[in-house]
Amino acid sequence: MEKLPSMKDIAREAGVSKTAVSLALRNDPQISESRKQQILKIAKSMGYVRNPKIGELMSQMRGAGSGNLHGIIGIINCNQDKHAFRDHATIPSYVEGCKRRAYNLGYHTDSFWLYEPNISAQRWIGILKSRGITGLVMVGMMKQNRVPEFFLPVIEHFPTTVTGVRTKQPALSFACVDHHILSLRAFQKATELGYKRPGLVLEETIDRLVEHRFTAGYRTGQQEIEPDNRLEPFMQVDAAKENLEFFVEWFEKQKPDVIFTLYNIVDKWVRQMGLRVPEDVGLIQLEWRSYRPHWAGMNQHNDICGEAAVDMLINMIYNGDKGFPAFPKATLIGASWIDGETIRYPRKQKAVFA
Repeated sequence: MEKLPSMKDIAREAGVSKTAVSLALRNDPQISESRKQQILKIAKSMGYVRNPKIGELMSQMRGAGSGNLHGIIGIINCNQDKHAFRDHATIPSYVEGCKRRAYNLGYHTDSFWLYEPNISAQRWIGILKSRGITGLVMVGMMKQNRVPEFFLPVIEHFPTTVTGVRTKQPALSFACVDHHILSLRAFQKATELGYKRPGLVLEETIDRLVEHRFTAGYRTGQQEIEPDNRLEPFMQVDAAKENLEFFVEWFEKQKPDVIFTLYNIVDKWVRQMGLRVPEDVGLIQLEWRSYRPHWAGMNQHNDICGEAAVDMLINMIYNGDKGFPAFPKATLIGASWIDGETIRYPRKQKAVFA
């Protein structure tokens, strides 16, 4: 019997990620209409047939979100900014994914700010129980990856997962982008496009937050290029915001022809130096965002990370797990490349911007 194509097969044929295929097949608004139609056309031509049992299960799950309440998930804003769920550049995407997945699985959500003043652990426990909370997802740890000591007793009473970073002391089960592979794939894409001297501009604090996985992926990529082209990363972003000479000195010494970064301000810095983007230097975002679509870079799919954290949490709820796991689990989400105007393309390759 001929084997039917899988979503992985469709993704390979369409030149997109498996996540993109999944989004297209379920008519998710996250994917553009043109890209969705392209994927659906390829799926149809390959004879893709969705598993009816899976379709039935997903319909039940979506139906659960319309009224059959299984419980309430607490989404904890762990950022110092009380309004980060609304105002932060990336955190709202995680929250969107958490809420969407919870709803589809028949759970409501309620949001809380971790740093509400004058709330003890016992009061937190009382508040969460009175609200009917069955589990917690912690979101927004952007400058530290440790759960504050005052909140630790709360976790003893509720199943808890984290999205965005891996926590330590204590370690909790978490879902986030695979930062190592993200950096490595960005590096490989740059060299595929003909760049010889990729440079990395990243604040040391951020790299430490993800246990140096950004620089680990970058260093791994460097093993595939000539030793003379292996540049030292620039890790003084905050200092350069106060004094551009820090960045200028690094640039003139290392002479990168393309830069990986998380920061939009790098575009301003190179232009202040009289350089043209992408003619003189290319720029690649390690966290591509839809509100700056002209950048080339890696889409971290933070909403999918939020979805995955909820999946892990609901599994813990069903299993009766709470407190600090002896063996924390990790779900790593793959990033995908987005073409943009901040890099050069070989003449034989014409980029198509969504």
